[in-house]
Amino acid sequence: MVEQEDSILVRQCLDGNRAKFGDLVKKYTKPIYNLALRMVGDVENAADITQTTFVKAYENLGKFDLSLKFFSWLYRIAINESLNFLQRQKQTEPLDEELVSPDQSPEDALHETERNEIIQHAIMKLTPEQRSVIVLRHFMDLSYTQMGATLGVTETKVKARLFSARQRLRKMLLRQGL
Repeated sequence: MVEQEDSILVRQCLDGNRAKFGDLVKKYTKPIYNLALRMVGDVENAADITQTTFVKAYENLGKFDLSLKFFSWLYRIAINESLNFLQRQKQTEPLDEELVSPDQSPEDALHETERNEIIQHAIMKLTPEQRSVIVLRHFMDLSYTQMGATLGVTETKVKARLFSARQRLRKMLLRQGL
């Protein structure tokens, strides 16, 4: 259903109604931003990557294969932009997020924040390839098939990358006492 809606919007855009691309931007801004944020760990850079992703998607919409899923194509552009950014920057700063549930005690909130910072710091230490599969699976909740389409690799390759990324992340977190 979602793929059909996306295909209709893409077709309308390609047929001259360029304003329909705005509907796709509205629909996917938050997921693309979250993906970029998880990949690069910086709010401003994630916003820039999100904007660049949509600009590149718009510029290359004519090259989009309508038989494919639009979100997989768009996510692939976002992953590539994030990886390009990481290549240029080589930075590994942790996320600057503090999400606290009102149902938690201050001590529980502090422990959860500290735990989340340790996890995010460990994720940022993964290679960009490993980080991308962790983010797509655990933060974007994509299936192995969707991940393969997004990354342009087989489902078997996705599973292998995810396995090694999880193993490395597990070792780092065990060293941190988690």
